[in-house]
Amino acid sequence: MIANSPSRVRIDRAALVNNWRWLSKMSGAAACGAAVKADGYGLGARGVVDALAAAGCRDFFVATWGEAHALGALPEGASLSVLHGVREADMAYALSSQARPTLNSVAQVMRWKAAGGGICDVMVDTGMNRLGISEQHIADGLLDGLAIDTLMSHLASADEDVPLNAEQRNRFAALAGVTNAKRMSLANSAGICLGTDFAFDLTRPGLALYGGIARDEAQAHIVQVAYPEAQVLQIRMLRAGGSIGYNQMLTAAKDTNVAILNIGYADGYLRGFSSTDQRPKGGGVRFANGTTGRVLGRVSMDLIAVSCDAAGDLSEGDWVSIDYHLATAAAISGLSQYELLTGLGQRLERVWV
Repeated sequence: MIANSPSRVRIDRAALVNNWRWLSKMSGAAACGAAVKADGYGLGARGVVDALAAAGCRDFFVATWGEAHALGALPEGASLSVLHGVREADMAYALSSQARPTLNSVAQVMRWKAAGGGICDVMVDTGMNRLGISEQHIADGLLDGLAIDTLMSHLASADEDVPLNAEQRNRFAALAGVTNAKRMSLANSAGICLGTDFAFDLTRPGLALYGGIARDEAQAHIVQVAYPEAQVLQIRMLRAGGSIGYNQMLTAAKDTNVAILNIGYADGYLRGFSSTDQRPKGGGVRFANGTTGRVLGRVSMDLIAVSCDAAGDLSEGDWVSIDYHLATAAAISGLSQYELLTGLGQRLERVWV
């Protein structure tokens, strides 16, 4: 990525902070942390941490030790947990790092104990069947001797109203006081919306921080943070009856002014936003004068074509905003809101505003 790139992501710092503050309010008495894995869900973990730490967030989460290293020094008073724990290859760095491992398996617990590791977090599986030790492991004394900051679990279906949510909450609550953990943490973005019974001592939002709508309860409160934008490379006329893009998938019903934009699937704007004669509702864009246009034909690796009849005096080099409200874009493209964020490519310059 270089400065003055013809494509960028405009990141609204105030929106990010406001989303965190709402999630913190919804967490009740629990502290509200922030998942900044996958480079801050594609927006830049360093910028996210700095913005949220200034707002009062103190607990951050990444997936791997490589992410912890890339993040660098934390703001004063902040802590970092590495969710994937420790492989043997991670041990030398983990033992010297200020970040805590989240131990996920018997092997990881034994590895950390054998090395004389310090404060850690522990994941317990209450029904997701992905990562975590079992309640029986705890009953058998596996965690004896560990200095545990946070005992965690992870909700499998918090974005749905299913019996498993309460089952997981109850199984996790039964572990209160069973270990020497200082804190307990269960709720992600969607879990926060389930109510304070799920908050325990610490919540761990991710998607909602960045503008994702994890549950309907958040719709009126969580606002868009990331705005992909691209410059116009060329303006051209598509004549009635002419086709555009690869494989002639869209034919113009009338003469149409077209803007070719510097963005494509190599930048994370994937082919699910294409519009064709058989699938006319594709992605859209918004011009500086407030009018909109739609994607015409297939999204290419580096380019998209959009209708611009209503754009007014549009010229080469002008910036065009891609419609990227996450819930809406997910419905159009068939991608998850998570994919839409984390798939944003490195050619897109990140611009904080």
